[in-house]
Amino acid sequence: MNILVLLEHDQRTIRLASRSAIGFARSVSGEPGVTIECLALGHDLGFVAADAARYASVLTVDHEALEHPLADRYARVIAEVATARRVELLVAASGTFSRDILPRAAALLGGVMVSEVIGHERRDGELVFRRPMYAGAVTATVRLIGGPKVVTVRPSAYEPVAESDTGFDMESIEIDGASLPDHITFEGVASKKSARPDVTEARIVVSGGRAIKNSEDFERLIGGLADAVGGATGSSRALVDAGITPNELQVGQTGKIVAPDLYLALGISGAVQHLAGMKNSKVIAAINTDPDAPIFEMADFGLVANIYEVVPRMIERLSVAVESTTVDR
Repeated sequence: MNILVLLEHDQRTIRLASRSAIGFARSVSGEPGVTIECLALGHDLGFVAADAARYASVLTVDHEALEHPLADRYARVIAEVATARRVELLVAASGTFSRDILPRAAALLGGVMVSEVIGHERRDGELVFRRPMYAGAVTATVRLIGGPKVVTVRPSAYEPVAESDTGFDMESIEIDGASLPDHITFEGVASKKSARPDVTEARIVVSGGRAIKNSEDFERLIGGLADAVGGATGSSRALVDAGITPNELQVGQTGKIVAPDLYLALGISGAVQHLAGMKNSKVIAAINTDPDAPIFEMADFGLVANIYEVVPRMIERLSVAVESTTVDR
């Protein structure tokens, strides 16, 4: 079996989620003759290739026409590479990047696809996959008939692969940029730069819900507490719909799927769609004024209180603790 893992990167390093996708590929490759290769697309990929080669063999398609992840171009290149390498299993981490590109590639390949995989096993010599449905209320077992098989996996379901002591091979693939489709044009990215970690990769996530009244309060309370604990900020869909937080912070069924060591849910009631995005967190702590809020059924620790009253005190005490530790050192 030939397995190809599509990598997501930031022009310098591959995303942690892609390392989980490589981990999934390794977990299904326990047979002789199985090869795993990673594919990085973009422009000026020197740093990306070097970073990816610490985890697996890397194929790079480096061209100025691929500088931005335009779905029609990326899907065409992926399909061509997968066909040339006789790929039987095409894998990527689940996320906005893969949701936009992989279904197109699967269609071009005439393949079969399953998304949001959280587990797998072999039955009668064939791979079957487990994926959540109905906001996680049901787990479906899926068998893909035909090929090539195209799979996206939830990063929280698979451990990121560790760095190898020895580097892997790197190979560059040439393409004709003029032959790529140009139905989609890149206009820009509406994204606010932040020094905080990405919500999908952080060990601690502090999320705010409907109790937050405006953007300033979100930054003061949710952002302030996140900075105090060295975590990332997250948001419920209610705040995104209200224009208080950007879409990139949304945690939930239609947003980011996270599984940090600690998830702090502040003013979040616990709608099933939000729980679907964070229920795999190792520890969940919640603060809400409603003692009957569904979030408390999921939480390991809960506090019935107004976040406008308790969060500033938490930030103050954490700041004092940090200052005290600094002085002691």
